[in-house]
This record gives sequence, structure tokens and C-alpha cells, in this order.
Amino acid sequence: MRGVIRVILAEDDFLVREGIRRVLEAASDVTVVGECSDGEELLAAVDADPPDVVVTDVRMPPSGGDEGIRIANRLRESHPQVGVLVLSQFAEPEYALALLEGGSDGRAYLLKGRVHDRARIAHAIRDVAAGGSAFDARVVDALVAGRAREDSVLRRLSSRERDVLAEVAQGRSNAAIAESLVLTKSAVEKHINAIFGKLELAGAQDLSQRVKAALMFLDDRD
Repeated sequence: MRGVIRVILAEDDFLVREGIRRVLEAASDVTVVGECSDGEELLAAVDADPPDVVVTDVRMPPSGGDEGIRIANRLRESHPQVGVLVLSQFAEPEYALALLEGGSDGRAYLLKGRVHDRARIAHAIRDVAAGGSAFDARVVDALVAGRAREDSVLRRLSSRERDVLAEVAQGRSNAAIAESLVLTKSAVEKHINAIFGKLELAGAQDLSQRVKAALMFLDDRD
């Protein structure tokens, strides 16, 4: 049976960090051996005394960007035995996908809204410490939804065609679209014909085509 799991916690907000630390140490088999407020401090702490698991925020100084994700991927090379649990307020799939670039072993991504669920956090820490993985259900849903959108027929459109379709969805005439996008009226007509063809709406009446195309565009944004 595994002993106590040693954790280094990285979070730049002091009050949030203290709250997370209390949640972590509520588990009898977890102990926080270090606390950091930025990425550089975290890397130095891991180098000095590698823990079993790093629990880190996504956005931290010094970059203020996806510092936690980049550190997690860096640690995969420098300290492959260290698991990483990323806590974030962002359910966007981009962060989770970036975390998975080197594989899912020893990696977890949970939303900060789950922090109150002590059992869930403790379970995720145990998973990554053992080389497993854990991902928030909302993040998984976002990943699935993103893949579904990629398969949408609207992906067949060029960026300019999507611009034109966005104008169509607002009920604008070809002349108004031409003025808005600084195009000639004939260019707009060509784009619209291409859009109808790619969306497999060719052959329908013009008004029906425009309505159906607009509905498809609006549905894809929801």
C-alpha cells in the first residue's frame, strides 16, 4: 500500500492557495511539502526536492498565461516520475489538450469549482501519483463538443465564406454584405453560391437557401 503522497502546491492567490492546501491535507495520505506563488518558484522547488505530485493553477506569474500547463509538460521531461494535477477555472478544451500533448499518464485536469469535493481531489491526486489520469467531466464534454464541431459541414467553408455567411445570418442582402465586407456584389454572389454548394443546399429556392444556411450557422455557434 502506498504511503503518504508528498505534494507541492502552486497558486499565486494566497487565499485560494490556503483553501486548496486545507482541502488537500484533509486527506490522511496527502501532505503538502511546499507552496509556491509562481512558475519559477515551482520549478526550483521541484528541482530541490521532487514531490510525488504537483498541484498547480493554469495561469500564474511570470507569464500570466498557461504557465501551469507549460510547466506540467516540462516536468514530463525533467521529472517524469512527478504527477501533475492542474486546477483551473477554465473548461476550455485547449488547455486540456495542451496538457495531453505528451500523453495522459500522471496528469489530471480538474476545475476549481470541484475543490470543495475533497474526495474527488484526493482521488485525483492518488491517480496521478500512481501514474494514472483524471479529467473533469465538464472538460471531457467540451472536448467531445469540440470534436463534433470540427465535423460540422461548416468546416468546409473558408474564412471569407464564413464571414459572408455570418452576414447572411443577420438577414442582410447581397448589396449590404458587399458594403459591409468591402467586396463587389458579384464577389458576394460567388461566395454565397459556393457556400450553398458546400452546405449541400444547391437547387433550393434562394430564400430557402439563405434561411437554411443562416440556421446552420447559428446552430453551430450555440
